[in-house]
Amino acid sequence: APRSTAAAATLLGGTVRGTPYRAVVGAAAPSVVLRMKAQTRRRDAARGALAVLQGTNAALRGGAALAPALRSALERCDPVLREPFDAALRSFELNAPLDAAMRASTRVAWDRRIAFALDALAIVASEQLPSARAAALVASAAERLAFEQHLGEEIVARTSGLRAQIVLLALLVPALAAYLALTMPGLAATLTSPLGLFVLVPAALVFEGAGIVASRSIVGAIAS
Repeated sequence: APRSTAAAATLLGGTVRGTPYRAVVGAAAPSVVLRMKAQTRRRDAARGALAVLQGTNAALRGGAALAPALRSALERCDPVLREPFDAALRSFELNAPLDAAMRASTRVAWDRRIAFALDALAIVASEQLPSARAAALVASAAERLAFEQHLGEEIVARTSGLRAQIVLLALLVPALAAYLALTMPGLAATLTSPLGLFVLVPAALVFEGAGIVASRSIVGAIAS
């Protein structure tokens, strides 16, 4: 029993000096957190693609040409959102055709909403439509994007239960391992042996982390 208790403490707290999984978790955690924060920032910024289309539409209705209308719409946008649009405008200022510049930015857009907005603006630029007709086309694209965004928000709300289940399952695995180590001395001995500390436990942590990331990615893909 004392050996099982010690093994459970080792699994929960990583108290054995030099255990590799402490180093693995310590090295991987900051990278994972930063990546998740960056993805969240970009996902939140991409919601502004609708505002870009709406602002461009308003400027076009005022008689502005497409490029100045887009610049006007981008003035108050998140800098993260502005990157692909600004890249297209910079290429245009260097004498590239506006539609080609926007399609080039579409290929490197990280979110389908931004790509959709750039595609819609590229079509307007390629057709060289008058401001009134261009405004109507951009308004139609904005309506479609608004509908898709509203639908995506509804899906996210309905999949919130799945996200909670992912977290619960992630907490269940180490709790179950600690319980088994407490009640099964043979398992405790295996987990505290070199094989357990250097192979089994690190592999379990890697598999669990990969499962969490994959599950969240699947749910996120469904929601988007």
